[in-house]
Amino acid sequence: MIIEHVHLTIRPDQSQAFEVAFKQAKTFIYPMSGLNALQLIKNIEDEHRYILLVFWDKLEDHTEGFRKSAEYQQWKALLHPFYDPMPTVEYYAPCMMLTKKECPE
Repeated sequence: MIIEHVHLTIRPDQSQAFEVAFKQAKTFIYPMSGLNALQLIKNIEDEHRYILLVFWDKLEDHTEGFRKSAEYQQWKALLHPFYDPMPTVEYYAPCMMLTKKECPE
């Protein structure tokens, strides 16, 4: 599994409109091959900052599949106007997950 990690900064006073657009945009990414999950996380101290996590089976599912699709063009048209600056996409591979039940007391 690969995790696409993106810090998003939204133009001032556009967060609510961004969230509405994101709800629409997610319909374009959900059918994509290799997509496992999508999470949009809002910063509690700055309403214009978010983290986007997208969980893919493999890197190519994002870079070759989604990014080269017509659906991505629709995603881009809906969401990219909100970004300032344009975000950098990073990719990570999980190496450890510890649940509370697994933590030593």
